[in-house]
Amino acid sequence: MRTLVLGRTPARVTAVLATLRGDGFEVEGVSTDDEAKALLATDRFEVLIIGGGVGPGSRAAIKEFAAGHRVRRVIDGALTEPFDVYVRREFEPVIREVAAEG
Repeated sequence: MRTLVLGRTPARVTAVLATLRGDGFEVEGVSTDDEAKALLATDRFEVLIIGGGVGPGSRAAIKEFAAGHRVRRVIDGALTEPFDVYVRREFEPVIREVAAEG
């Protein structure tokens, strides 16, 4: 189950990636829409996490793009501290749910 994280603040993307990878998830992260689209176009990601700093126009465009590229679930996130606790509470259960759906 591959997950892509799109967030505007690189340090926060790094924190999310560290927690998810540490907990055994296969995840990549980017900070721009172009980077996200390039990775989504590979059709290798089933979950997309979009951070709270991504504006409404970009958020809508990325969601539409993702829908045509095998993404089964989009998670809208707005990290709060401590980041690892938030990731484990808000993101990991959804990723596991998608994985269980097969």
